[in-house]
Amino acid sequence: MSESFKHQRILLKLSGEALMGEADYGIDPKVIGRLADEIIEVQKAGIQIGVVIGGGNIFRGAGLAAAGMDRVTGDHMGMLATVMNALAMQDAIEKRGGFARVMSALPIHDVAEDFIRRRAIRHIEKGRIVLFAAGIGNPFFTTDSAAALRAVEVGADLLLKATKVDGIYTADPAKHADATRYDHLTYDEVIERKLAVMDTAAIALCRDHRLPMVIYDMTVPGNLMRIMRGEPIGTTVGAS
Repeated sequence: MSESFKHQRILLKLSGEALMGEADYGIDPKVIGRLADEIIEVQKAGIQIGVVIGGGNIFRGAGLAAAGMDRVTGDHMGMLATVMNALAMQDAIEKRGGFARVMSALPIHDVAEDFIRRRAIRHIEKGRIVLFAAGIGNPFFTTDSAAALRAVEVGADLLLKATKVDGIYTADPAKHADATRYDHLTYDEVIERKLAVMDTAAIALCRDHRLPMVIYDMTVPGNLMRIMRGEPIGTTVGAS
């Protein structure tokens, strides 16, 4: 592992919606290709990396439930959407000469490995990019919670959430022109102020394990490596 970076093992949470690019649905090949390039760049620099991708570009279980579908059925469909995104990212990474493994919380042996913690850690130690799919395998939990859980399980020292917004704001910047961005927040401040950046269960899990977080804009090329080099990108969430 590289000694020139503060963080040696990271977990990257990618927004499924961001994979759409300017489209209304699905995956934009240019977007997923650029993200694959950035992930490979970080891995080749010596940083071990796992990735969780949301499924909102294909299905959102909560949204389907709100429209009348059984919540458990909707969440299972959302989990399958994350598997599709993980397979697409695996393909993009391997086309660029990287090494990736998809590990699913739901058994789908023909397309992905089962998630086994020790095997996942071994893949990461060997320099493979591990794509964690299907959330935690249970309904009623978001991919944010899955990202926090997998980060803790594999011993990551930083959780990054990549979105279309450059950090956490006092209000939705798309709706409120006077919204200001926080540079740093504590876990409790995020929860108490009800800042909708990740669900409360994910924030609480990171707090309990003192896992720092960075929320940043994934649409800006090179941001991931800039964070690894210690540049003040996005909003940091930590203990103090």
